[in-house]
Amino acid sequence: MSEKGEGLMQEKTAACSWSSGKDSCLALYKAIKDGYRIERLFNFISRKYKRVSFHGATAEIVRLQSEAIGIPLIQKETTEENYEESFRSTLSELKARNINRIVRGDIHLEDLRRWVEDVCNEQGIEVILPLWKQSPEMLLQEFIGLGFKAVLASVWAEKLDSSWVGRCIDKEFLVDIKKTGCLDLCGENGEFHSFVYDGPIFSKRINLKKTGKVLIDGFWFLDIQEYGLEDKGEARQ
Repeated sequence: MSEKGEGLMQEKTAACSWSSGKDSCLALYKAIKDGYRIERLFNFISRKYKRVSFHGATAEIVRLQSEAIGIPLIQKETTEENYEESFRSTLSELKARNINRIVRGDIHLEDLRRWVEDVCNEQGIEVILPLWKQSPEMLLQEFIGLGFKAVLASVWAEKLDSSWVGRCIDKEFLVDIKKTGCLDLCGENGEFHSFVYDGPIFSKRINLKKTGKVLIDGFWFLDIQEYGLEDKGEARQ
């Protein structure tokens, strides 16, 4: 490849901040469609619970998502006290791999965007936000229409009852979540979080074989107890 060609490829290289949920998944999909070569997913797990904070996905099942999608995962355990340090060290690791851009699924949280961009800019990392300021309803419709499959992995008990936990994000979900009135339709304010188990960027499907529900610190969580990867053909049989 010529030096010019190598430069163009490097310009389109990125990593994706991966939460295990629908927003980071849709942002990843859009970045790929925009021509970015996603070299890594990176993900942070609570050191105390060994799960993604608020989402509740275990470290192991997030690694399974990475395998199903086919993009290597950088996963680190964090605490509230060392999150920024872990985030910065991850950026340094990406820079060492000549990855100078990260993709995120932020939609409208201005303070979070400013913090992320300030930290990334210090290290010469560009932040790509494919979902930024788009209509939450349109994003949900797009996610569903593209054929992604996700379930509600956690809900804020003050906003939604336990019956929402484990619900599939589909057209019926969109109708019902709109009826709640005061909620952000994408759960951007923490009303709910999701777990994606299949979709157009997945080469395999994660089969959620056994689940339960648990209430922890005011949030209902989907406890995914048994799961495994299966070929797409097996899912249709």
